[in-house]
Amino acid sequence: MTARRIFVYNVWVTELSLHILDIANNSTRALAKTVTLEVTADFVRDVLTVAITDDGHGMDEELLKRLSDPFATTRTTRRVGMGIPLYRMAAENSGGSLQIESKLGKGTRVTATFKISHIDRPPLGDMAETVITMIGGAPETDFTFIYRTDAGAYEFCTKAVKDALGEDDLSDVTVLLYLKDLIDENVKNLNGGNHI
Repeated sequence: MTARRIFVYNVWVTELSLHILDIANNSTRALAKTVTLEVTADFVRDVLTVAITDDGHGMDEELLKRLSDPFATTRTTRRVGMGIPLYRMAAENSGGSLQIESKLGKGTRVTATFKISHIDRPPLGDMAETVITMIGGAPETDFTFIYRTDAGAYEFCTKAVKDALGEDDLSDVTVLLYLKDLIDENVKNLNGGNHI
C-alpha cells in the first residue's frame, strides 16, 4: 500500500475587523476624543458598509491625496503605511469602494463598502472583540459602536457606560469581558443567522 500525500493550501484571509482596528488606531493616534464605528449590513441591497468617524487632527488636502500610496505615512517609526491601500484593495476586490473625508483640525471619516455575497469579500470578523480591543487600547477615548441590519439596530457607547459606572477608565478586565458578551449577544441577534 502506498502512502498518499495530501496537500493543504493555506489561504490568508484578512478579516475586516483588523482593518477597522488599524483605522481606529489611526484615530486615537490623531488624538481623537470620540470615535464612532458604524457597521451596516443591508441584505436586501447586498451591501455591507463600514464607517469610522473621529474628531482627531484630520488631514490636509495634500496628505489626503497621497493616502493610496503605501509610502505615504505620518509615522516616524516606519516609512510605509499599508493600512489604507490594503483596506481599499479589500473593498474594491469585493465590488465595493473606499472613501476618505477629512478636514484639518476637524476629524476624519473613512467609509468602505463591500458586496456581501461577493466571493472575495473578507469576513467581517468578531465585532465584539474588535470594539473591546479598541476600548482597551484607548480607554480615555469615547467610542460609539452602531450595528445595523435589516432586523434592526444596536448602539453601544462607552460614555454611557462610564457615566453608569462613575468611572473615566474602562480598562478593568472584568468590565471589558462583560461588555464583550453584551455586544456579542446583540450583534448575533441582529444577524439572524446570516454570516457576515
